[in-house]
Amino acid sequence: MINELDCRGLGCPAPVLQVRNVLEKESPAALTVLVDNEAALQNVSRFLEHQNFLVTAEREGGEFRIIGTRNGGVIAPEMRSQTPVEKERVGVKKIMVLITSAHMGHGDDGLGDMLMFNFIKTLKEMGPDLWLVAFVNSGVSFTVEGSEAVPFLKELAGEGVQILACGACLVYLHLMDKLQVGEVSNMLDIVTGMKLADSVITI
Repeated sequence: MINELDCRGLGCPAPVLQVRNVLEKESPAALTVLVDNEAALQNVSRFLEHQNFLVTAEREGGEFRIIGTRNGGVIAPEMRSQTPVEKERVGVKKIMVLITSAHMGHGDDGLGDMLMFNFIKTLKEMGPDLWLVAFVNSGVSFTVEGSEAVPFLKELAGEGVQILACGACLVYLHLMDKLQVGEVSNMLDIVTGMKLADSVITI
């Protein structure tokens, strides 16, 4: 049985996928995961918490040791290997919006910035069908400190809409410590969201 998993040097979403595989095959009562970036720390910790593990993390220089201990005994089979998005609003119509840039359209970036901001402000008009908004690449800039979009996204989150920000993107753009709204996420969450959504709108 694997008690320690070394995921240092692995890019998104490999650390979460490796943790998922260990939980499926070994079903350990406790698991230690070594990672070397903040995005992996957030993603692995969140994934373990959704699998009913109590999670603590220790920093060791530029690396992290994540310690997960199963909470309350064995996890029911139907709860294993789920990503966080799989537990949300089961049986309800779901629209996922994937925002891939800080700009909308091609041409003038200033105009594109304004258009994307107005798009985000208007997302609430989708009503209860809006389920998940995921931000990747420079789109994550809307979720961080200083963005005028943050209050509108917080309003959506307060109404039950999931807001996900790509952890690898936040790290790459040096924005991880500025996140103001939503959860740090990974490609497994995003791909799973696409699979579960009734429709996906990519901007």
